[in-house]
Amino acid sequence: MPLVSVVMPVYNSAATLGAAVRSVLTQTHSDLELLVTDDQSSDASMDLLREFAKQDERVLPQSAPERGGAGRARNLAIERARGDYIAFLDSDDMWLPEKTEKQLAFAAEGDAPLTFTSYFKMDADYDGESTDWVPNGRVVRAREHVDYRAMLVRDHIGALTAMYDRNVLGTRLMPEMRKRQDYALWLSIMRDGADARGLAEPLAIYRAHQAGSLSSNKLSLVQYNWALYRRHERLSVPRATRALVGAVWQSLSNSRI
Repeated sequence: MPLVSVVMPVYNSAATLGAAVRSVLTQTHSDLELLVTDDQSSDASMDLLREFAKQDERVLPQSAPERGGAGRARNLAIERARGDYIAFLDSDDMWLPEKTEKQLAFAAEGDAPLTFTSYFKMDADYDGESTDWVPNGRVVRAREHVDYRAMLVRDHIGALTAMYDRNVLGTRLMPEMRKRQDYALWLSIMRDGADARGLAEPLAIYRAHQAGSLSSNKLSLVQYNWALYRRHERLSVPRATRALVGAVWQSLSNSRI
């Protein structure tokens, strides 16, 4: 069975961290390692991670030498990875129990080195476990096939569902950017010629605001998207503008789910 390296950045996440970790450890595909980088948390996150590590040798926590943000924390975890596949989960989100098993089968059947899935959205105050989850109508649907051109117009990949094949793509790190590192990684993979395949079944749960809301944090991403298009992807002003319109439309659409 392929080994899956699960990458999880943590910063002051003690309130939601336990459920996120347990959602990985209860996967029906058990051949995995959970690589957690604590980005100098000031709460009990690292203590909680040490307790998990005592109970399950698959949990491999490490403290970042200094605050570096989520992108740097993810890269520190990726650099320690031993797995055939790299998957991503943030410390406030969760996976459904069959996520890894079904996504691995999907990747093998479709010969796809980069895959993602649909996912549910839950309210910020949800305090249950992934094994308790009752499917709701708040689903962000995965597109069946995404190439570089489509990704420039809109980020179709929910980071909590993404998984890439190291044996095909090699070890791919996230660009050192303050935000939107995950989007930049997907773009760099696709720019090199690998398209992404989406699995229609929702297999993860994203912690979000109430349906119909649009947080100021979403709006703040506009400047980071623009920097990504212009500096990282080197798009012309017209192409970057078109891509930015797509990103804003995506935020508006997803916020209503």
